[in-house]
Amino acid sequence: MPAYKFEALNADGKTTTGLLEGDTEKSVRSQLRLQKLVPLSVVPVNVSALGMAGAEGAAQGAGSRWARRAFTPASLTVWTRQIAGLLTAGLPLERALTVLGDEAEDSRQRELLAHLKSEVNAGSSFARALATAPREFDEVYRAVVAAGEQGGALGAVMTRLADDLEQRQSLKAKLIAASLYPAIVSGVALLIVIFLVTYVVPQVASVFTTSRQALPLLTVLMLGVSRLVREWGWALALALVGASAALVWMRRVEAFRERTDALWLRVPVVGRLARGYNGARFAGTLAMLAGSGVPILRALQAAAETLSNRAMRADAVEALSQVREGAPLASALAAKKRFPGLLSMFARLGEQTGQLPQMLDRAAQQLASEVQRRALALATILEPLLIVAMGAVVMLIVLAVLLPIIQMNAWEIGRAHV
Repeated sequence: MPAYKFEALNADGKTTTGLLEGDTEKSVRSQLRLQKLVPLSVVPVNVSALGMAGAEGAAQGAGSRWARRAFTPASLTVWTRQIAGLLTAGLPLERALTVLGDEAEDSRQRELLAHLKSEVNAGSSFARALATAPREFDEVYRAVVAAGEQGGALGAVMTRLADDLEQRQSLKAKLIAASLYPAIVSGVALLIVIFLVTYVVPQVASVFTTSRQALPLLTVLMLGVSRLVREWGWALALALVGASAALVWMRRVEAFRERTDALWLRVPVVGRLARGYNGARFAGTLAMLAGSGVPILRALQAAAETLSNRAMRADAVEALSQVREGAPLASALAAKKRFPGLLSMFARLGEQTGQLPQMLDRAAQQLASEVQRRALALATILEPLLIVAMGAVVMLIVLAVLLPIIQMNAWEIGRAHV
């Protein structure tokens, strides 16, 4: 039965809202009257606002594209863990959705879960119900759920899916934490330099404008930089913003984004981190899907969609074509040099021993550990380097201010001796 969102008055005259299921709007109003509520409005759950597929979603697709999702990555992980626990405990899927819907604090989550429950009650599989909300549940998520339903072990598969989501969140959080301090230091250093160049240097330099003495070269250069920033700073900032916006817009073109992502992989240190991160995500997704019983071709296609680097995604699609033609997975991955060699090595071991999911999972763990180690090492090196660089810039600015003073004092002392 479809779900309806209602607003009604209770016996005390207070407004109450909630969700009810019913065949029609009229039946929902009848249910409200039986509960001694006066219905004010009864509307079906807005599937388009929840980013769901369907006729209404297609009609309002442009408006729902920017709508806030019901689940954040963190809340989706928690919800997956919760429903996995309920299913493992033997609770039917419909009942589990009802319990989680009643416990949800966010109204959008309640509406989404009510919609999923109505789809399941109407006879749809859980995977097909999730497919009506593609913005909330990606292809990998739905493929794992479908494999669990087909194998009759939905609870165990959902538990494994929750583990995978938690590992992804943990890796992403560690990478963000490793880059946060250098980013803050760089931002603060930039603000300090801009303040010194645009305010302090001109104030001090005005003292020497009346003197006929030639200024030191460093001071002249610093005054030129100060004048450039003060007179053309806004233009430079607008140009930078415009260039950034143009780059973001051009990256919407698939061919351009693939070329820029390929260049990004060639950047020293950072490119290797990107390769490792995408390789770990690809191997972990492929291991989870293959271990859940998803056919290898479908698993490869879904795993390729998880790659954020378009160049590596193109390589994964080419590897999929080779596997479809009969080539071993290890050989197809080894031919793509952008993927870490560790991935093809473990894939070969998995194919030889018949334990491909386990070997791919081990490869994902090792790649993730290496990415974390390299990111932390890079952050450890960058922290003192940024501090030294900021100190050097500030020292140059201070020298540019002090050198004319030292030069003037030396000139005064020399004139006194004469």
